[in-house]
Amino acid sequence: MTFSNRALRIMVAVVAIPVLLLAAYFGKAYFLSFVLLVAGLSFYEFVVMLKNREIEIPLLLGEFFVLFFVLNAYYKILNFEISVILIPLFLTFYELVKHEKSPVNNIGAGLFGVFYIGLFASALVNIREFFNEEIIYNRGGLLIISLFVSLWLCDSAAYFLGTAFGKHKIYPRVSPKKSWEGAISGFVFSVLGMIVMRELFIDFLSLTQALILGGIFGIVGQTGDFIESMIKRDAGVKDSSSLIPGHGGIFDRFDSLLYSAPFLYLFLIFFFK
Repeated sequence: MTFSNRALRIMVAVVAIPVLLLAAYFGKAYFLSFVLLVAGLSFYEFVVMLKNREIEIPLLLGEFFVLFFVLNAYYKILNFEISVILIPLFLTFYELVKHEKSPVNNIGAGLFGVFYIGLFASALVNIREFFNEEIIYNRGGLLIISLFVSLWLCDSAAYFLGTAFGKHKIYPRVSPKKSWEGAISGFVFSVLGMIVMRELFIDFLSLTQALILGGIFGIVGQTGDFIESMIKRDAGVKDSSSLIPGHGGIFDRFDSLLYSAPFLYLFLIFFFK
């Protein structure tokens, strides 16, 4: 990475991070808008990438379902089971009448994109609204902020320490630059980040729970990055888009967040419901 590119990345982060943290803290329409933006743009990038593989996903129909998943998590418009049933019904019928080549590939990729991005993004909203009593409403925001911090520390440690000391590659076929040294560093800093956040902001978690979450984020956050790298490599692209200067696309920046959200939501259901 050149100095100018790194400087651009830092400048974008300095502007964007406070906005994200404030949206997470205040929740409601602020955070809902953020998640809708991430989900909608990530799905758009996903559809465009797969065109390189001659896979045609119905963009408008897919976007509708992705955004509906997110809105339904907040407004509880429709029973979850009903929405899950409707998605494959509509996507398969669309392919039946469209007469495009490779309908099975189109249906499979469309279902994967809608569920992967839409369902995982809706988990973010479910986390933020999990503690819905006014006196503890900020807990959801503090958990989202802690998730951000843990993933950012993990990503930064994996990159910088992996670049400095990495010698043993993890998965060269998917991500040739990532090393075991970087991954372990990311895991350690993810756990440390959650310990610090627990001491400062999320004391409603026990130390054991903070350690568990830090370990989960340190593993699944990096797994989400590998999965997005796998999709990009299959599509033959370096970045999901060039929308964010110095950072690539929305899907590039929030792949770890999207993949980690369901695990945090399941954790809350297990320990707090």
